[in-house]
Amino acid sequence: MKIKLAEIDSKEIMPGYHGKLIHTQNMSLAFWEVEKGAKVPEHAHINEQVMQVLEGKFEFTLGGITNTYEPGDLVIIPPNVSHSGRAITPCKLMDVFSPTREEYR
Repeated sequence: MKIKLAEIDSKEIMPGYHGKLIHTQNMSLAFWEVEKGAKVPEHAHINEQVMQVLEGKFEFTLGGITNTYEPGDLVIIPPNVSHSGRAITPCKLMDVFSPTREEYR
């Protein structure tokens, strides 16, 4: 199956987080455009997650440790570990989740 990212409608999942979402049987991909200053509140979920910063600077806290991430940086987020984030600049991020993030469908 061929998919064109440009043809996927964006959804604002939380304030300032506009995502193009792709779901398969076992995983979800999210391509985010994030407004400067937008925050992801602290949370945890059953999904394993990998986040990659494509553009911008993103402050991310994982298990109580905060770092700043820039293009090319990846973060591996184990299931059920608390995490939060904030866009220091406008950002483009990509998240991969397994299993599928059903609440994002």
